[in-house]
Amino acid sequence: MSETVNRRARLRAETSAEIKTIALKLMATGGPDAISLRAIAREMGMTAGAIYSYYPTRDDLITTLIRDVYGELVDAVEVARDAVPESDPGGRLLAWGETVRAWALANPEGFRLIYGDPVPGYQAPEGGPAREAAHRACAGLTGLVAAAWPEAESWQPGGYDWSDFEAGLAEATQEQFPGLPPAAVALSLRVWGRMHGLVALEIYGHLRPLTHKTASIFHDEMLDLTRSLGLTPPK
Repeated sequence: MSETVNRRARLRAETSAEIKTIALKLMATGGPDAISLRAIAREMGMTAGAIYSYYPTRDDLITTLIRDVYGELVDAVEVARDAVPESDPGGRLLAWGETVRAWALANPEGFRLIYGDPVPGYQAPEGGPAREAAHRACAGLTGLVAAAWPEAESWQPGGYDWSDFEAGLAEATQEQFPGLPPAAVALSLRVWGRMHGLVALEIYGHLRPLTHKTASIFHDEMLDLTRSLGLTPPK
């Protein structure tokens, strides 16, 4: 009996994974609005009723997609960061940024789903579709800035208060990084912008018509970012 149950669970997991793969493929060819349970069912040769047993609504599927791909991204950047010693904050920053780009190029639909194209009509659950992954990503970037703050502080403008930021972000930062000032949160957001800006331009096709050295441009931007924080750029 247990073998039968295990086989059914395995088949269900495989089918669920195939549904998500096809959803991303539909998004790649037709944009976010192309994600439809009926279209996925046709692609897989399933009935609409059968696919609803996996995802009762399209919003359930999209929430699962966002949660899964965001989790994969955060897993990847955390592994890359942790492969570099804590004594090398510049190297850890570079590893995080380079991994964001590599993951996005390998998973462009996933990147667009997390950071780009809104899905028309989609209603996210309270707290967001990927609250845990978003928290890990935010904490990870803030941690990189916290490690650089002793060197970066003298270069940064002031003028920020905790009230300038969303209450949950302010509270989480104060709890996880006691003593880190509001200006460091502002710096974290700027670091995020520099990392993701060039990636978004590349994913959305704006850079490649202009240069074939997109990897070099991104790498140089990350090195410049480490220098702007007063860190020694990785060799």
